[in-house]
Amino acid sequence: QSWPVYEEVYNKMLELAAFLDLPRFPDITDSCFLHPDMLCIKYLMEANLPDELHNWTCRVVKKIGIGEVDFLTLVPGNKSTRKVKYDILAAAVIVVVLKLLFLLDDHYEWLLSDFAEERNKNNKEGGLYFEFKKWYEVVKRSLDVEQKKLDEERAKYLWRCEKPLFYSVKNKSKVLKRRQMVVNLQNQFGKLSGSVQRAEKPNPSSFQLSWSEENTDGSCFHGHSLKGILQEKCGLLTAMNPDYWLCTVKLCNEKLCGHLAHYREVDFPQSYHFVLRLFSFLLRIQPSYIHDEVCMIEHKLFNKKLYKKLKYNTVLRK
Repeated sequence: QSWPVYEEVYNKMLELAAFLDLPRFPDITDSCFLHPDMLCIKYLMEANLPDELHNWTCRVVKKIGIGEVDFLTLVPGNKSTRKVKYDILAAAVIVVVLKLLFLLDDHYEWLLSDFAEERNKNNKEGGLYFEFKKWYEVVKRSLDVEQKKLDEERAKYLWRCEKPLFYSVKNKSKVLKRRQMVVNLQNQFGKLSGSVQRAEKPNPSSFQLSWSEENTDGSCFHGHSLKGILQEKCGLLTAMNPDYWLCTVKLCNEKLCGHLAHYREVDFPQSYHFVLRLFSFLLRIQPSYIHDEVCMIEHKLFNKKLYKKLKYNTVLRK
């Protein structure tokens, strides 16, 4: 009678696959739903972020080679390769892209937002510039409502089977009759209290937050442009800011420590924490899991610069 932890379920899955001596799983190509490029589309839509960000997530995936078949495909029992957590990896790629473009240091993203707001006021062409501040307010309001609903559902959750259990044919009729009485009483009390009883379960959906472009309140940001924060350089679009802050300079030993990095909310900017909170809610995991993947991607993305920095610091100590 408790909610399972993501890491526990994930490790049990790997142990079971190795125990059954399963062969190599089917290749995960760029047309497969588990590929980072495909998953990034889903989570960009669910996080209400501009469609143009997908070009950047694809560039990051290609740059560090995490879209390769050998990297993504599971080989049970192979301890030499790092097992991929597909949804967490896709969410981490989006977080890294947001850091590349908006920095997420509680300062630069708000400056860009003010700039985009001014451009939108004077813009008569029709295409809106993406405002980080407005996006934050819209998503936070919706996230708080959904989080409250989830907490209430979990608090009211009844740990029992939907179908009654009976251990002999003799007791079957008694159990079914008693169960029906309980259901009838619940329905009667529900009508007296005025609460609406759901006749049947809603259809399952992989989307928890939905944003329609048809809304006139401006709450959908899918079609918004990133022109205000990009510049063309050598035929490629690059971010206007040349800076980037690393979550951690040196990674931990995952086998010994259990994590690649350590995450505490007070150690990081609030904008960064909010983005982690958003994706941790969508994935029903702790923010530290996404933070680990973000650190891994950063070290793959900036490995040359990090190597030079660590080498320079070692020379200085000597």
